[in-house]
Amino acid sequence: MNKKIVIIGAGPAGLMAAQEVIRNGCQVSVYDAMPTAGRKFLLAGKGGLNLTHSEAFEPFLSRYGAQAEVLRPLLKQFGSSEVMAWAHNLGIETFVGSSGRIFPKEMKAAPLLRAWLHALKKAGVQFHMRHRFMGWSKNTDQNLHQRHRLDFEGPGGATTVQADAVVLALGGGSWSRLGSDGKWVDLLRLHGAIVNPLLPSNCGFDVLRPWSAYFAERFAGHAFKTVAITVLDERGDQQLFSKQGEFVATATGVEGSLIYAASALLRDAISRHGQATFYLDLCPDRTAEQVLREVKHPRGARSLSSHLKSRLKIDGIKLALLHEQLSKDDMQNADRLAQAIKALPVSLKQPRPLDEAISTAGGVAFSEVTDQLMLNKPINGQSGVFIAGEMLDWEAPTGGYLLTACMSTGVMAGRGAAQFLTTNL
Repeated sequence: MNKKIVIIGAGPAGLMAAQEVIRNGCQVSVYDAMPTAGRKFLLAGKGGLNLTHSEAFEPFLSRYGAQAEVLRPLLKQFGSSEVMAWAHNLGIETFVGSSGRIFPKEMKAAPLLRAWLHALKKAGVQFHMRHRFMGWSKNTDQNLHQRHRLDFEGPGGATTVQADAVVLALGGGSWSRLGSDGKWVDLLRLHGAIVNPLLPSNCGFDVLRPWSAYFAERFAGHAFKTVAITVLDERGDQQLFSKQGEFVATATGVEGSLIYAASALLRDAISRHGQATFYLDLCPDRTAEQVLREVKHPRGARSLSSHLKSRLKIDGIKLALLHEQLSKDDMQNADRLAQAIKALPVSLKQPRPLDEAISTAGGVAFSEVTDQLMLNKPINGQSGVFIAGEMLDWEAPTGGYLLTACMSTGVMAGRGAAQFLTTNL
């Protein structure tokens, strides 16, 4: 009997698992519901594909928060250095940006994906697109002992595929139009796996008090540049997060890189208390004393708007937000205005819907899988089901951390599946 591994999901985690399986001499077929592989990978790289990050290992690892130690051995074996080496082996040059992020020299995902798929197909990986995974069939044939029977809905209708081991890399629950619809959650729960609820990560938020019609219409889509945000603990006396960067106003709230970086803290605070607040520093390059001094500087006949623009470079969306959040009296009170410029509270009521998020938290609990990411509990009496990518319960900010961990878990699941066949069949 030929030993065969089926990988379900043709995103970065699934493709990396396929690469590892084929290197270990096993037959491998990749199935995906989409017409082509790597749909979300391509869209994520549309504005410049961020492969990984160049920072040292320990700071890099810390970006994974509560799951950092669980991911340590995986990222040790396949981390940022390995991601760069993998890209170089495909003929893709990389460079380190000013923020430490690592990009392909061409900045595009398409050439890298083409090279990757070409290498996989040349190595013998078989691809079956437009095949939606429906679940497992009961194995009624005693001659197929220890083989999984996997049901798909394909272009020709329903079909059943046999496999000796399975790698599930179906993604999280965001961007369902690209294939990550989270429908696998109920399926795995039905088979006894503990799957924590999928939650939006790297997401935008709606503000607690809706923007005025003027602000929403005039400034939705405008960026807050050269700002910083701070998130405090529940008592308000300890910083949990503080970072400078930029983000964008939306018609209902806020989104963008700086918000995404704090999204896990904000989301969890909303879950506990029904709302969350971050503090916005509109002049992070000035101290509170300097800001107060500039606000109090005599302005003569100039308007307050002209004064703030000339003294502190506050205009446009920054000035509009001050007017949005402060009363007329506060705007005219130098002490209160200066305090707001350095720490303007912005309260949030809910994250944007899961499908709008860049990524998801939640998923298969790590307690449910072995060190090689195989489910502890057999499905239909058969072991050899491995989990990779966003299906596992971890999250990370953007900046190359998401892709690196997806690939790392794919490597581990692929190696584990190949080893499973050699030791159990």
